[in-house]
Amino acid sequence: MRSIRRGDSGPAVAEIRSILVGLELLDAAGDVFDDAVDTAVRAFQQSRGLGIDGLVGDETWGALDASRWRLGARTLFHSVPDALVGEDVRTLQERMLEMGYDSGRADSIYGPRTARAVAQFQREVGLTPDGSCGPQTMKALRRLGRKVVGGRPQWLREAEAFRQAGTNLVGKTIVIDPGHGGGDDQGVVVPDGPLRWSEADLVYDLANRLEGRLAAAGMRVHLTRGPKPAESMSGADRAALANSLGADLLISLHLDGHDNENADGVATYHYGTGSGLSSTVGERLANLVQREIAVRTGLRDCRVHAKTWELLRLTRMPAVRVDLGYLTSPVDRDRLVNPLFREQIVEAILAAVQRMYYPVEADVPTGSIDVRQLRMALSNRA
Repeated sequence: MRSIRRGDSGPAVAEIRSILVGLELLDAAGDVFDDAVDTAVRAFQQSRGLGIDGLVGDETWGALDASRWRLGARTLFHSVPDALVGEDVRTLQERMLEMGYDSGRADSIYGPRTARAVAQFQREVGLTPDGSCGPQTMKALRRLGRKVVGGRPQWLREAEAFRQAGTNLVGKTIVIDPGHGGGDDQGVVVPDGPLRWSEADLVYDLANRLEGRLAAAGMRVHLTRGPKPAESMSGADRAALANSLGADLLISLHLDGHDNENADGVATYHYGTGSGLSSTVGERLANLVQREIAVRTGLRDCRVHAKTWELLRLTRMPAVRVDLGYLTSPVDRDRLVNPLFREQIVEAILAAVQRMYYPVEADVPTGSIDVRQLRMALSNRA
């Protein structure tokens, strides 16, 4: 859908305003997307861990539509093929996790894993274990408080899975996602004299280089797209591809852009909500990637942030998105268009992936891994 923005009017804007009024982010209904709506949309995006741009695109609209539901307002159940989606589902999932039941990631989708967690809860409190959340289940939930302390079960399981996997990269599967590409979706595009640089082309080159280096270290590497795909893929499509491949990690590569050419630097994003729910393993990967790139390249460190973008929310493995500098910044652009600098970025990500598999107590200082040794070790084993 075309993003709805400031200055627009009509029935779609009226519906957006109605939802924002219901969320107490806006005072009055209407059908004009004015400054107050822009402010309210940005506040909503911030509270939901979305990109804060004031535009109502697919993801923001999906989150707005889901926010209509409050836990207890309807009976929740696993529906095939169209699963129930809503804020009430996410609230239920977070409650299940707090109580120690494995409902998976709080993705707002009432899937089979959520239904199994609810059924297990129902069985333990003496209700019929049908996996649906109706009035009786809600009554039981209100009676009981949190029973798990020291971390959420699925994050503890992720951490344990990495500990059990060992430090060797050989045989592990990683998905590299070069952002944008396909049709007219080229991301940030900047003319530079007789040249024209596009985000889609530069991140594909980075992904292609990274694929070779990770494969040389023994990993099974998959890219989500080729150099010139006919159609663009949504974040949900890319997450579904990574899930179908049974990937151990996903790293999505992007460049940023801004009206102010002084904006520059690298930032990394992992799954997390405005309420503090976060994937600890994904956050660790994001921190490792961010620190290695900042130290090895000298790009400004714009730090690590939690987001609920579909690509991060719907993946079943630790996933991060890296914005590797601003193409609109003359300083960043001059470096990003240099193939040798892109090799530095690739080496930084390779070092971060290796460190991801080190136990925390055996980790090494940022910038200290010689990535050439990773290939040499593999060659010696061969």
